[in-house]
Amino acid sequence: MATSVVTASSTREKPRLSFWQIWNMSFGFLGIQFGFALQNANVSRIFETLGGTEIALYWLAAPLTGLLVQPIIGYMSDRTWSPRWGRRRPFFLIGAILASFALLVMPNVTALWMAVGMLWIMDSSINISMEPFRALVGDLLPSEQRTTGFAAQTFFIGVGAVVASSLPWMFTNLFDISNTAPAGQIPLSVKYSFYIGGFVFFLAVLWTVLRTREYPPANMEEFEEEKRRTAGFFNGVRESFAGIFHMPKTMRQLALVQFFSWLALFSMWIYTTPAVTSHIYHTSDATSKIYNEGADWVGICFAVYNGISAIAALLLPAIAKATSRRFTHMLCLVAGGLGLISIYFIQDPKMLLLSMVGVGIAWASILSVPYAMLAGALPANKMGYYMGVFNFFIVIPQVVAGLILGFFTKNVFGGESIYTLILGGCSMIISGLLTLIVHDADDIRLPADPVALAPESPAYDAPVQTDPRL
Repeated sequence: MATSVVTASSTREKPRLSFWQIWNMSFGFLGIQFGFALQNANVSRIFETLGGTEIALYWLAAPLTGLLVQPIIGYMSDRTWSPRWGRRRPFFLIGAILASFALLVMPNVTALWMAVGMLWIMDSSINISMEPFRALVGDLLPSEQRTTGFAAQTFFIGVGAVVASSLPWMFTNLFDISNTAPAGQIPLSVKYSFYIGGFVFFLAVLWTVLRTREYPPANMEEFEEEKRRTAGFFNGVRESFAGIFHMPKTMRQLALVQFFSWLALFSMWIYTTPAVTSHIYHTSDATSKIYNEGADWVGICFAVYNGISAIAALLLPAIAKATSRRFTHMLCLVAGGLGLISIYFIQDPKMLLLSMVGVGIAWASILSVPYAMLAGALPANKMGYYMGVFNFFIVIPQVVAGLILGFFTKNVFGGESIYTLILGGCSMIISGLLTLIVHDADDIRLPADPVALAPESPAYDAPVQTDPRL
């Protein structure tokens, strides 16, 4: 007889959490996104300022480390328990300390190799904090609140990114701080933005660490035995990479969706600054005033799409309930793809804000809906592990972007970065269409899938005990 297990989708005993409990457990994402937004909007600018030309290649430093860091952190957090600090929260705090340090150092680098190395440290540290946050929603929230939980994270991501992306522009236009500097030096407006980001990152994550409580393992003896049996860093590495071959059906389908949507995002993050400054501001001189005005405006555009995502995140649960999570995600991704493609037709910088509306809608869905669909298909005792493996399909498209987008931009598109954004828009539309084939285990509109529910399904790869207190 098959061993009975409890997946995240079938654990119905978890109590519903209050508004403020969901608020507190999600608040740390405000700081995490401060870090990511400053990185995404300004690192290409820093590379160009320091004389870099192979921008996509330099960005490879972060994902190559992420391939190792993300699943290992998920694997380790599944096997961590402290009566005081819980399971996921120790990793929140460690990542916040390291990422805050990296944010303070990044704008003070003086050579290109230092900037590439600091991107590696910063991106890895941010992921140490971020990856367990995804698992926390699956740990604490019942199925019917999971879309709300991920939407709450997306709201804070949007708010944090709006402020962080706008900081260089605000320092220049509201506080009259210079956004230009001599060749090879980072402008003061960018430096001060990173300093603020470092402090906000640490304080926001600390709030979640101190204000959230986690459920202990249901059976401490079995938990300790499993931890002893699977202990060891290299065992974690082996298990993490083996997990890609044993993914549940829903996870395999979502992996393809994630690949194309994140390939589009990385094309945007890497190439929006050179595309906008060359295609709309008609300059590639990183020391010129007009270039830095364009780079600052890219920060505003990124702030707008993140602001739109914060608003859209509040609407996604209602739209998904009225239609389905698959249809909702498809609709949002198509809107984002059209937004990226529309940049080609724009000459007035202010019109870029309309393009960002579509991007923001897609961003809200990318950060919440796939994780809500995934959480229902995962075994509860491997939530962090599989969330980490799932992040392969964020890292892999980043590696692909670093390897091929530079080649396409230089050799196929004649150095015109705007065409790389069009390629990204097409990729996002493809990902939207692929969403329609995903099996969403928690969607009551779908007929029962005997394959997904069979005992031999990868979702049933280990027995799980439910906590009677949940």
